Amino acid sequence: MKITFDFNKSIDENASEYFTKSKKSKKKLVGAKETLQKFEEKNKEEFEKEVKGEVKFTKLDTSKKPWFEKFHWFISSDNYFIVAGRDATTNEIVIKKHTSSKDLVFHTDMAGSPFAVIKKDSKDIKLINEELEVPTGEISEKTIEETAAFVAMYAKSWKLGLSDIKVFYVNPDQVSKEANSGEYLAKGSFMIRGKTNYSEYHSEYGVGIIGNAVMCAPLSAVKVHCKTFVQILQGNEKTSVIAKKIKSILREKENIDVDLDSIVKILPAGGCEIKKERVKKY
Repeated sequence: MKITFDFNKSIDENASEYFTKSKKSKKKLVGAKETLQKFEEKNKEEFEKEVKGEVKFTKLDTSKKPWFEKFHWFISSDNYFIVAGRDATTNEIVIKKHTSSKDLVFHTDMAGSPFAVIKKDSKDIKLINEELEVPTGEISEKTIEETAAFVAMYAKSWKLGLSDIKVFYVNPDQVSKEANSGEYLAKGSFMIRGKTNYSEYHSEYGVGIIGNAVMCAPLSAVKVHCKTFVQILQGNEKTSVIAKKIKSILREKENIDVDLDSIVKILPAGGCEIKKERVKKY
C-alpha cells in the first residue's frame, strides 16, 4: 500500500486522515462481503431448486383433452387431421364413428396394424392449435405419404424391426364389416373391396410440441409444426426410457414440462432410439 504524506499537515493530522480512510474502506469491504454472500446464497438456492426439480417450467396444459386423445393422431404438413386406432376396439370406433364419405382410409396387409383416416374438411386441428388454417381442396400427395408413414410406425412391423411395409389407402365405401360367406371378422377387422392404392413413404419420425399437445409423427410434419423436435428411430431401448429423454430435451430447449405419460402413449410399441443430432431449434 502506498502512503503519501501531506507536509502541510502534522503527523497526527496525516494519521487521522488515513484512519478515517481505513474506516471507510473497511465499511465498503463489509458491504461487498455481504453482497457476495447474498449472491452465493441465492445461487445455491436456485441450484438446490433445480436439483430438486423445483425450477418453474411452463406446464403443458393437457387438462382439456379433445376426443381424439384416445387414439393415435397427427397433423400433416398441409394441416390435414389424421386419426388412427390404437387397438382393435379403437380401430372399430375410427371406422364406424369418425369416417365420412370424403375421407381416405389407410391400412396394411399385415395383421396388427391400425386403421387410419385422413379427415377431409376437418376443423379438429383447431383443438390443438387455433392458429392453424383448415385446408381446402383435394387431399395432397404429401399428406397421403405422411399418413402411410404414420400407419407403418404404429404397425406390428415396427416392433418386429422391419424397415418397410406396404401401406394402402381406399375410399370409405370400400371398407365393410360384412364378411365373405363362411368367414368371420373379429373386432377391429374390416373387409376391403375394390382397388387398393399403395403409397410410397419415408420412414423418418419425430416428436415435438404442437399447440397444447405433444405429437409423434412423420418427421416432415413435425418439422413444420414443432419448434423443437427429437428424431426417433427403430431401436431396442424401452419406451419409458426414451420418453424420459424426450421430456428432458423439451424441458431444456423450450422450458416446457410435458407429462411423461403423454409421451409414453404416443411412442410406437416395441422400443426405439433417439437420433440426437437431429435435435434442433427452429
